[in-house]
Amino acid sequence: MADFNAPIIEEFRANGGKVGGMFGGMDLLLLTTTGGKTGKVSTTPVAFTKDGDKFVVVASKGGAPNNPDWYHNLVAHPEVTIEVGTDKVPVRAIETKGEERERLFNQHADRYPGFNDYKAKTTRTIPVFVLERM
Repeated sequence: MADFNAPIIEEFRANGGKVGGMFGGMDLLLLTTTGGKTGKVSTTPVAFTKDGDKFVVVASKGGAPNNPDWYHNLVAHPEVTIEVGTDKVPVRAIETKGEERERLFNQHADRYPGFNDYKAKTTRTIPVFVLERM
C-alpha cells in the first residue's frame, strides 16, 4: 500500500493538498499515525468531511472484511498529525458510536457515494472517527 500511496502523498504536498486522478475532486488529508504494534510512523491519504470544526474520516478499506492498518494505529495512539492543504494540525482521534456514528457515516456517504458501496460489500460496521484539534 505504501507504493500506491507514495505518489498521492507527493502530489498532495506539491500542490497544496490537491490531487487528481481517481481522487480528483475529493477532500483529502494526510493522516500520520504511529503503528500500534510496530511503532513505525506512516502517512496515509484519507478522504474527509467536516462536522463543524472537526474532521471526519471513515475506515472503510474499500469494503474489505477487515479494518485498515491506520484504524488500529488510531486506536493504539489516538494523538496524531494531519495535513490539510498546507497546514499540519495535531489532532486527537475519537471513534464514534451509535447514532453519532450513523449520522457521520451518512453525511460522509452523501458527499462520497462510494462509501455506501463499501458498506454493502462488508459485514463489519465500518468505523468512523472524528479528529479534534488539540
